Amino acid sequence: MFERLLNSILPQRAELARQREARRIVADLMLQTDSLTKKDVATWRRAWQSAISVENPNRQMLYDIYSDCMVDLHLLGAIGQRKGMVFKTAYRLVKADGSEDERASAIIQSEWFQTYCDLVLDARYWGHSLIQFGDVVKTADGFGFTDVELVPRKHVCPEHGVILRSQGDDWHSSPSYREGEYAEWCIEAGRPHDLGLLLGIAPQCISKKNMLAFWDMFGEIFGAPMRIAKATTTDDAERKKIASALERMGAAFWGLFPEGTEIEIKESSRGDAFQVYDKRVERCNSEISKGILNQTMTIDNGSSLSQSATHLEVFENVVKGDQRMLAFHVNGRLLPFLQRRGFPVGGLHFAWDDAETYTPEQQNAIERTVLERYEVDPKYFVEKYGLPVTGPRQFQPMEDGTLAKDPDSFFA
Repeated sequence: MFERLLNSILPQRAELARQREARRIVADLMLQTDSLTKKDVATWRRAWQSAISVENPNRQMLYDIYSDCMVDLHLLGAIGQRKGMVFKTAYRLVKADGSEDERASAIIQSEWFQTYCDLVLDARYWGHSLIQFGDVVKTADGFGFTDVELVPRKHVCPEHGVILRSQGDDWHSSPSYREGEYAEWCIEAGRPHDLGLLLGIAPQCISKKNMLAFWDMFGEIFGAPMRIAKATTTDDAERKKIASALERMGAAFWGLFPEGTEIEIKESSRGDAFQVYDKRVERCNSEISKGILNQTMTIDNGSSLSQSATHLEVFENVVKGDQRMLAFHVNGRLLPFLQRRGFPVGGLHFAWDDAETYTPEQQNAIERTVLERYEVDPKYFVEKYGLPVTGPRQFQPMEDGTLAKDPDSFFA
């Protein structure tokens, strides 16, 4: 009897353990160091052609260019602004009647969920993200994951849904992540053939980097006046002394030279490079802003209030589009994944809190109006402002600043 009971329990425990332990894709990969070689527009075009190959799609060169672009501070700022505005709105898990399930909402108010959302939003820029979840663990809020990480993009072939153990492997003989053991712990974001917004941004980043390098070179050559020494001596040793003295002068206003040496300072007659280099960099920045934010004034300088309001409206539409995409992904992919792992999210769906937000002045006026007409639970102020409210006042303030014992006189 005991043996039959034990035999029925052991498979269930083994299955539960298997469901709680993730198969590490990264552990199966042979990772390589990225190449930090110089990129140009011709490199970008070859990488694009390789990525859209029907027979053997390969995004490795394109991802190298994308990684190179991601050190551009203007691009980082634009992406950070767009992603930051997405999470300016609170989110929650709600029931069919629209009421919030606070216990379930607490599960996604966690670091692992924020990482997951960041990786899903990154698919907008990179074209695709394969997200690997770690083991299920017990947390103070219920359940969670040990970690959530991105499977290195160079080892993913989204066109055919396979994992490349080594970069450059043939996708025909590579294991699938859409079925089998890998599929149980992975969620993909983005369309298989999408190359992301960075495809159009990359030429601007490449041009901007080149123009800044040319500007540095211009400054090195023409930024300081040229020092010319005319010497009458033919002795090579004396000439070397003069050359050494010129080199050591630096920003000093003096130098020690042999007798008969004439020093001439020749100013550069080159035109202002500002209009050539800075204007091109400015245009690159504005093109990057248009590609990421669909406008320029929320990150660049704007001189017109009416135009800024229009640009802000365009930007808000972009943010709402990201929020819709993220909500679709959570409801369609993540919540079913969590439910299979035993998370209490059955019958719930992810929703943004679209309640209207008010300025502090508006909030103060609303609260004052409500307090004048209705009884309010002191718990509201305790939770919102952290005030140690102990009970109602015995004396109510009058409009002239005096205190009245009768609370009804306050409304007279």
